Amino acid sequence: MSLLRQLFGPSKKEIWRQLSEKINATFVDGGWFGKDKVEAKHRQWAITLDTQVKQYGKTTVTYTRICAPFINKDGFRFNIYRKGFFSDAGKYLGVEDVEVGFDDLDYDFIIQGNDHYKLWKMFAHDRIRSLIKNQPDINLKIVKADAGWFSGTDFDDNVDMVEFRVRGVMKDITLLQELFNLFAEVLDHLCTIGSAYEDDPKLKNYYV
Repeated sequence: MSLLRQLFGPSKKEIWRQLSEKINATFVDGGWFGKDKVEAKHRQWAITLDTQVKQYGKTTVTYTRICAPFINKDGFRFNIYRKGFFSDAGKYLGVEDVEVGFDDLDYDFIIQGNDHYKLWKMFAHDRIRSLIKNQPDINLKIVKADAGWFSGTDFDDNVDMVEFRVRGVMKDITLLQELFNLFAEVLDHLCTIGSAYEDDPKLKNYYV
């Protein structure tokens, strides 16, 4: 066993390869200078895990992120993240926190969105709430699709994406597997509440 592995445990590549095998996904090895990725399929959707590096002045911060583009039928957006010092400051500055009527979320999370009824319908899903609560750190939201995720892709205006992002490099295979399960549940439930299409050939063609 190498000294680095003894000191820091399995590498990201090793964990993400194992994850790919567990969830029947594809591990894309970025080599020394590229990005490692895990690419999974759920029905017609592509769910991608990678890392993102952001520069804040002289400080460099690495984030773990997951995204899945989908055609947004009605422009529904939401954002959910755990409460903390900065979230409380955000509320003080006027960021609206919507209560969805489920104590297990309303007490510990900030929830925002543009349709209160659909927020309730989204988080009335027991499995979604359970998977969210299992994550010690989470920021899950619907945002405008970023074509930078997919080289050469030009998304239409009505394509948004479900996005998860947290600070640091995630190597907990159980939490990562549950995040892919969460994405599958959210995408399916977006169809149930009328905000996504169950079968959209146009979106499928982005990944041909």
